[in-house]
Amino acid sequence: MLGKPTLAVIGGTGAEGSGLALRWAAAGYPVVIGSRSAEKAAGAAAELRALLPAGSAALGGEANLAAAAAAQIVVLSVPYSAQVSTINQIAVACQRKVFITVGVPLQPPKVSTAWRPPGGSAAQEAQAQLGDGVQVVAAFQNISAGHLQDLSWVPECDVLVTGDDKEAKQVAIELARAAGFFALDAGPLANASVVEGLTALLIGINIRHKVKGSGIRITGIPRQEP
Repeated sequence: MLGKPTLAVIGGTGAEGSGLALRWAAAGYPVVIGSRSAEKAAGAAAELRALLPAGSAALGGEANLAAAAAAQIVVLSVPYSAQVSTINQIAVACQRKVFITVGVPLQPPKVSTAWRPPGGSAAQEAQAQLGDGVQVVAAFQNISAGHLQDLSWVPECDVLVTGDDKEAKQVAIELARAAGFFALDAGPLANASVVEGLTALLIGINIRHKVKGSGIRITGIPRQEP
């Protein structure tokens, strides 16, 4: 594959998806934002393009299925409540691709209490729904979306990457580094339940300490520049 692969960010009109899309486009990855509405996706893409520095990669918007079909790597960034219906829309276009899920299973109103869904984790449920032809990886669950669209912001938190395919995890690690994060292989997809649960813990910390962007950092490993 020549050049950087095209990324589809499904749910790219939301805070985290749009922030990651912006950072990846700035790092030279062509990005297609996906939404249920092609018009909404195109509008969000236009707003993000206005924030990009000169020389950035293309950033466009399409309806979910068209966005997934146009990309080599699919990133799902939708609320857990919308995961099943959204995957149903795009599953056919995700086959034989790396699929990175950002989702976290939160159960309102107790969103600061960790909850494990029936399938073990949101990531494991996505894998079961998509089938063995898709390499599902979980990443970016524990980062705050608040500063992502500020390209001058340097992240202080780490990204934990879980999945059952080593090469697919490396793809996610490279994308995390391109977005400015230090990323680590955190083991098989079964470990996604632990990583997802940390998000509820961080929400509670934010509430109790009156902050907005708490994160996690792994010690004892030499740091590398993203």
